[in-house]
Amino acid sequence: MLRPTLPRIGRSLGIFRRSLHRVPLLAHEFSKGVPGLLSPSGFDVAWTQYQKLMIDKLNLLTAGQDSIPPKELAIKYARDPAQAPTFNYASMAHNNNFFFSCLTPDPKPMPAWLQTDLEASFSSIETLRREFILTTNAMFGPGFVWLMKTKQRKYAILTTYLAGSPYPAAHYRQQPVDMNTEDKSISEVMRKLNREPPANSVGAHSGGAKTKGLAPGALDAQPILCINTWEHVYLPDYGHGTITGGGKKQFAENWWQAIDWEVVGANAGGPQYAGGTTNRSSFMI
Repeated sequence: MLRPTLPRIGRSLGIFRRSLHRVPLLAHEFSKGVPGLLSPSGFDVAWTQYQKLMIDKLNLLTAGQDSIPPKELAIKYARDPAQAPTFNYASMAHNNNFFFSCLTPDPKPMPAWLQTDLEASFSSIETLRREFILTTNAMFGPGFVWLMKTKQRKYAILTTYLAGSPYPAAHYRQQPVDMNTEDKSISEVMRKLNREPPANSVGAHSGGAKTKGLAPGALDAQPILCINTWEHVYLPDYGHGTITGGGKKQFAENWWQAIDWEVVGANAGGPQYAGGTTNRSSFMI
């Protein structure tokens, strides 16, 4: 007599359920939207609906596979054209989460140590703010604008288009260039950093473990802050705008006022995090 198959099916389904990606809980409560930035309906579209769509698509593409966080999936499949859909949904799920994790309903002043670090790279915080806003507004197409930090405590602006990843290990799918605006889509500071000769991989001056996992030509820098420039994020609340105002530029200006600098400082590995977790983004999906 054949043994019932339901227990086996149940066990299989249980394994599948445990491997599903889920929409993460944000650190702050945004049931009433992001004050000064997104209305409740705007937040619902940009986070609740969109993040669920990315996760649902990712679950379909990775059904039956081992559970790997979206960030790691994006890095894993950055060089595999056959897995481009998985990369796109994984990278977008992570990037969108990164954007929302750096927002707060109760903004606090920037930590003094972070201000000092940023001023060393941008001369002033106002210069950084203006470059973020102008770069965001100038992007011809959807993507993200990132604040990147190197191990030498240098900071620069980086743009990634569509689902491009800012991580060095996913350098192959960084997608920093919009071919319509190639010369202006990435800051000159980041270009200069990218032109610096990479550490030798062998020999007496080898970078050793410091360069392990980096794609050839990748800048050894990590993201600490980003703004999402996809149209579905700002259009519900800001529209297309006009030459004189509104639209994406106004969205970027309001975004600057909603940044959670504590999270940015943690992502940058500030002195108060020495000896502990130095990168809050490591908890992201």
